[in-house]
Amino acid sequence: MRATWRGLPAGRYDVGREPGLPVPAADGSPLITDHYFPRADGDFPTLLVRSPYGRGLPWSPQYGILFAEQGFHVVLQSCRGTGGSGGAFDLWRNEAADGRAAVAWLRERSWFDGRLGTIGPSYLSYAQWALADDPPPELKAMVVQVGLHDPYALFYADGALRLEHALAIGAGMTYQHQGTGALLRATLRLRRRLRAVTTARPLRGAFPSALGGEVPWLDEVLAHPEPDDPYWRGASLAAVAERLTVPTALITGWHDVLGDQTVEQYRRLRAAGCETALLVGPWTHTSALGKGWPEVFTESLAWLRAHLYGDPSGLRPTRVRVHVGADGRRDLDDWPAAPAAAGEWFPTAEGQLTRQAPADSAPLASFRYDPDDPTPSVGGPLLSPGAGARDNGALERRGDVLTFTGPPLAEPLDVLGPVSARLSVSTDTGHADVFTRLCDVDPRGRSINICDGLGRIRAAGEATSRITVPMGSTAHRFAAGHRVRWQISGGAHPRYAPDPGTGEPRADATAFVPVRITLHADSALTTPAVRCP
Repeated sequence: MRATWRGLPAGRYDVGREPGLPVPAADGSPLITDHYFPRADGDFPTLLVRSPYGRGLPWSPQYGILFAEQGFHVVLQSCRGTGGSGGAFDLWRNEAADGRAAVAWLRERSWFDGRLGTIGPSYLSYAQWALADDPPPELKAMVVQVGLHDPYALFYADGALRLEHALAIGAGMTYQHQGTGALLRATLRLRRRLRAVTTARPLRGAFPSALGGEVPWLDEVLAHPEPDDPYWRGASLAAVAERLTVPTALITGWHDVLGDQTVEQYRRLRAAGCETALLVGPWTHTSALGKGWPEVFTESLAWLRAHLYGDPSGLRPTRVRVHVGADGRRDLDDWPAAPAAAGEWFPTAEGQLTRQAPADSAPLASFRYDPDDPTPSVGGPLLSPGAGARDNGALERRGDVLTFTGPPLAEPLDVLGPVSARLSVSTDTGHADVFTRLCDVDPRGRSINICDGLGRIRAAGEATSRITVPMGSTAHRFAAGHRVRWQISGGAHPRYAPDPGTGEPRADATAFVPVRITLHADSALTTPAVRCP
């Protein structure tokens, strides 16, 4: 690890391990738990890490060993139905009760001194939020890394199935807790069969061939695409942050699939007056724990030492740190940074992007989206190796993609904050998606994606719809000579399941209808412009 990740702090203690401890869940099922500890006399605080992904790689070295050698007991526990634990795994319903059961078990350990923190990424963060819904008095600090609080939003965007996410999560949840070999075989099988399963009609019933069998909880996800469905009641833990008093550090990346959820967590914690900090790096969901790990670990350790040891010496001076591009970073008092002006960009019939507002709402440009030949996804917040900032050139040469490009910038332009698109759109079927993306075009013409979002059109026939599509947050510097580009299409496959154009549920549709999508002149791209030194 130290050869791979330069910059990790030296260990303070040798580490011991008690593997395979059975800890009773709320229903009495044994939750298999590994205990890592410093081999030294004295009292040490405890970190609780609850995972559905097993207790081996990367959890054992990155959390068990690295934090234990810094002076923490680390309790690494497999959730119900995973990693040898008893009971059946449920996507969210058991984590609060089982987290409380783990704390009750800790209270009976002679080495537990009453100082408790939680830490972990992704679903491990969901387990943290579940415990924080009714936090035990011992809980003094949380570190939420690339964290989940709303399972529905992980699987759906405005009712559109995040298809590639669903498959990747299905494979990860099913196989990672069985070991590295099982996960590798599952990943290779999914890659081989990805095209077949993502183009199947209907989608429902096609997943088992790519996942090696039935995944009951994923079938339930597919069966309930609307957020107000009773199935999702109680799944979102967003409201926990609105009343939390436990100091909570948040870490994400600009291309993290859970980046929007992390920013939302920060907003709610700030509104509640809870002590919090935010770090956003140039990472994807997985690279935050890979290439980004030295910074993520250092940030996490500093927070835990400050709130469990009373040692704030490692904390940075500002509440927020964001990476601006791949190399720079800014320390800010809050997020989003106060914009110099809300920059609105308007498309023209000539394919330009201008600051001048249009005089009318006339039709501007149109394209034909064919769900049988869906517009492909390129880069962005994915769980696959193709995630992140990518060259969009080949994508933008397709006939089903519109681009509107501004003039070369005379000076650098920094965009820090949430980006959105106000779309005025009509279709010939009344059913369509609109995928909208902000890109940076360099002097060579290379177009690199910055942030994006997807919205759904539901209208009566060819009536014009006006929707606002959130495109996430960013901290990006457009260098002098670069150009701002707005890219618009009818989807991004297989990132999202294609809209069939008929109004049928995507998981059940067997008939696809091409749709003509027309953009109107009163559409606008909104970017918060901040001029930085």
